[in-house]
Amino acid sequence: MRPFPSDALTAASRSRRVAALDCGTNSLRLLVADVAADGTLSEVERRTTIVRLGQGVDRTGELAPDALERTFAVTREYAQVVAATGAQDVRFVATSATRDARNRDVFFAGIRDAIGVEAEVISGDEEAQLSFRGATGAVSATHPGPYLVVDLGGGSTELVLGERAPEAAVSMDVGSVRLTERHLHSDPPTPAEVAAARADVHAALDAAAAVVPLGRTTTLVGLAGSVTSLTAYALGLRVYDRDAVDGTVLSVDDVLGACDRMLAMSRAERLALGFLQPGRADVLGAGAIVWAEVVRRVRDDVAAAGGALTHAVTSEHDILDGIARSMR
Repeated sequence: MRPFPSDALTAASRSRRVAALDCGTNSLRLLVADVAADGTLSEVERRTTIVRLGQGVDRTGELAPDALERTFAVTREYAQVVAATGAQDVRFVATSATRDARNRDVFFAGIRDAIGVEAEVISGDEEAQLSFRGATGAVSATHPGPYLVVDLGGGSTELVLGERAPEAAVSMDVGSVRLTERHLHSDPPTPAEVAAARADVHAALDAAAAVVPLGRTTTLVGLAGSVTSLTAYALGLRVYDRDAVDGTVLSVDDVLGACDRMLAMSRAERLALGFLQPGRADVLGAGAIVWAEVVRRVRDDVAAAGGALTHAVTSEHDILDGIARSMR
């Protein structure tokens, strides 16, 4: 039965239009959504632009001037979208690259000027919790918990375990941009470079496992651009299809195979993949290393605990969804 106009008006009055912005090490993303009283999201606009804010941060400790200008330019574009959609609240969240930068004040001033709100530099723990809230809202209806949500970014990777709410979380200082700049200098990377990058991920996972009991995982959920791009590759997509990628279930063997093949490619070969954003081609090999090592470690820890992890789920719902829900 179709709702009477008064019913529709009541439903509309219960929702709130919000704009969530997530500024990471590699990309700047926007979600405008209507958030209902129960936290349900109705998407109005979603955009992703590669800005590489974290360019050189691992080496210099500062945000580069050209990286800042790219970020400010895209923020001004997004501000126009936010204004056009009539969002009532705006929240701008910045993560790993900005946490690490000595010249954060320049970033804060530029964002304030571009969109009229204060940027928030959140901790790795809060980043993990927002990612968990965004991801599990989409997968809990079809997959059992406990969930291990893995948000694989450019500068850091967040791991958060829980069922109905986060129970343990940790942020690891390994990500696609950070590892590329630190270790993967050849094209394609040499075995020695790959081994050095993997050693960093192994050390980070050893520390993380002391905080997050990885062996309790029932459903492994991967988020963000490296994971979604690797999923698109595993699916054989010619152009990126968000609906096809969202909710994809891949066997552990398929995940590891896609990661190994992507790592072996040159940058030119990755650029030839029709589904891949050009700004991600040079760092996706490092993203493949992180995702493969996380999947292997979780599989092994689950097996040691007497269970079996046979697959991983990819979600297009992530920290942006969590930020949007936090404004309700």
